[in-house]
Amino acid sequence: MLRQLALLSLALVPGSLAQVSEGFENGWDQSAWPTYAPDCSQGGKVTLDTSNAHSGKNSMRVDGGGGYCGHIFFGTSKVPSGNVYVRAWIKASKALTAAHVTFITMPDSAQGNKKHLRIGGQNSILMFNRESDDATLPDLSPQGVATSAALPAGSWQCFEYHLGPDGTIETWLNDKVITGLTSKPGTANPNAAQWQRSSIKPKVTAINFGWESYGGDTNTFWYDDIVISSTRVGCS
Repeated sequence: MLRQLALLSLALVPGSLAQVSEGFENGWDQSAWPTYAPDCSQGGKVTLDTSNAHSGKNSMRVDGGGGYCGHIFFGTSKVPSGNVYVRAWIKASKALTAAHVTFITMPDSAQGNKKHLRIGGQNSILMFNRESDDATLPDLSPQGVATSAALPAGSWQCFEYHLGPDGTIETWLNDKVITGLTSKPGTANPNAAQWQRSSIKPKVTAINFGWESYGGDTNTFWYDDIVISSTRVGCS
């Protein structure tokens, strides 16, 4: 009941505030949530899963292949102007490893044509990656790695992030701030040296959920109860 009230309240606010609220209970609308696989696609698969969900009965399942061309995503171009908040319940079949992978990718016009702002993992922790210069947030030093968090496997996790028009990035896992995945103009972050050496302010044009591996890692991810908004939603 609480979830239904929350979704109703999101549906009633102006479109500039709540762009998307989707639990896939009416199935997979492929016109609203098309697949995305730039350059090539070999081995990845997106399906509607009617047996595994965070709430209700449906979720989106992504079986990601190894190697770059094993990538596959599904997503939406309904992105707010200004502040962008994304909340998704995510379930990974396997823990992140030392290899570099992506499970959310966003075309970013601030970086240039065909460049992406990416969220994924490396060194077994969550991180942002800027494709144009391969910078990571946090730095992948021992100190930087310690400021991030692992993504628990085998259970649903609430993942949320904020992209601000001034270049701000904030990230939460199960409503807890991940300090290593935080960057704010004028605020010192000793573990964001790579990230903050650039003046690029992300301007994403779509948000895509799935899997991309730059080595041989494969994984299965599920996504449910996705909200894209101009204000923070939280996990409740």
